[in-house]
Amino acid sequence: MLTLTLEDFLWFVDDCLDAMLGIVTDLGDELANQTLDVPGSNSPFAILTHCLGVVEWWSGEMVAGADVARDRDAELMARGPVGELAEAVRRTRAHLVQNLGSLDAQAPPAKRGDAELSAYPYGHTQGGVLMHVFHELAQHLGQMEVTRDVLLARRPLAGP
Repeated sequence: MLTLTLEDFLWFVDDCLDAMLGIVTDLGDELANQTLDVPGSNSPFAILTHCLGVVEWWSGEMVAGADVARDRDAELMARGPVGELAEAVRRTRAHLVQNLGSLDAQAPPAKRGDAELSAYPYGHTQGGVLMHVFHELAQHLGQMEVTRDVLLARRPLAGP
């Protein structure tokens, strides 16, 4: 049987969240809130805000059994100062540790989702929920890296 410690899982979560926060910090308020010239694209600020919603909801609802209010559409349109995201990341990380206090990786999710969720591993076990959280973070980190690269590439070069 595969054994993954909670500390290992949190290391990988922290690695993703730290990298995401580093991207928006390096971009600064203006660029971190810009989207690409592609319909439906999201700004780095919005992507990180969405990822915090993912962590809060999945660990809170599906592991801890809490009622977590979430507006996914608002997450993906979020804008604001980058400085606020650092505090939001810190709060979300603290909530994650609290939410995982009752983790039983082999147990079913604390709340049963709809029938669609049961078709996926994250609908079967709390361990599957954690893998889903990491999967979302890793996937969105890649999205942020590409978005950052395009945003920086389209900036005018500084003159002599």
